[in-house]
Amino acid sequence: MTIKDIADACGVSVSTVSRVLNKHPDVSHAVRERVMEAVKTLHYVPNNGARDLVRSSSDAVGVVVRGMGNLFFSDIIKTISSELDGCGLTMVLRYLDSDGDEVEAGALLQREKKLRGLIFLGGRFDYTPEEMHRVSVPYVCCSYTNRFGTLDEGDYASVYIDDFETAARAVETLISLGHRRIAALVPSRGDRSISELRYKGYCDALRWNGIDVDETLVEETGGCFDMPMTYEGACRLIERSRDFTALFALSDTTAMAAVKALEDHGLRVPEDVSVIAIDGLNVSEYMVPTLTTMVQPAEEMGRECVRILREQLSGGGTCHREVTACLRSGGSIRRIS
Repeated sequence: MTIKDIADACGVSVSTVSRVLNKHPDVSHAVRERVMEAVKTLHYVPNNGARDLVRSSSDAVGVVVRGMGNLFFSDIIKTISSELDGCGLTMVLRYLDSDGDEVEAGALLQREKKLRGLIFLGGRFDYTPEEMHRVSVPYVCCSYTNRFGTLDEGDYASVYIDDFETAARAVETLISLGHRRIAALVPSRGDRSISELRYKGYCDALRWNGIDVDETLVEETGGCFDMPMTYEGACRLIERSRDFTALFALSDTTAMAAVKALEDHGLRVPEDVSVIAIDGLNVSEYMVPTLTTMVQPAEEMGRECVRILREQLSGGGTCHREVTACLRSGGSIRRIS
């Protein structure tokens, strides 16, 4: 897709499109709107990095991270950087907010930095072939499964845990200790991403064990890794329903915010409410009490991303690698006698 394609689609000159893209004032409002609509519809990515494109080759690999507040990604990024450095490649890092468009950002970064490959870390689980056609270099999706998307399995590579199964295992850990009134804090019940999969795992684990899902015990926080929003959501949950004995938190950071909310409402962990989460952040080992969590193997995931990408750069095909989250026991859960 070039600037000439945009001009042809709008029935204007290339210079007019250029003036619109460069925000020159000498273009009518109607023409400007028509051009920008075509840019959006045709997925045109402006080339703002021409100075980088003059190079005949590049050793750069882009890493696009969606979710600036996700502490779990830090160990993955550190491992990716080390692995890339070890094989003579350079990491170009781009952070996005949790509502950013990682595909658009990756396509733009590819053009600006003349990347050899891309690693997408975090993001939606519903990519389409039309979206991914914007990326013309090999790429690996980390912590991604095609659960809600329409990509062919042979068209992309990925490294991931089974979020549904991991959440179910976490909840069944609580059930095995006698808990039946188990609350949940999730950003959304239906975001077509990690939150929805982990919520489904929570629901199914309850049903498998003969426990009805009580919607009054589920609180949507609206922010996947936003601790203030999670704290406020936990407060709403506690003020609405104080009879739960355990809490499933989507992530370790969610659990940290929830523990503070519980304590601020006079509830002790684990004496009054047991808490379990998913991620396995190092910092969660230093909570009081230590958080019980399903540990994602961050370093292994980072190494696998680089290994698979290097295979693609050498002409290899796509590869999907599922890794396993392991339970790390802590003091934040107790048995119900």
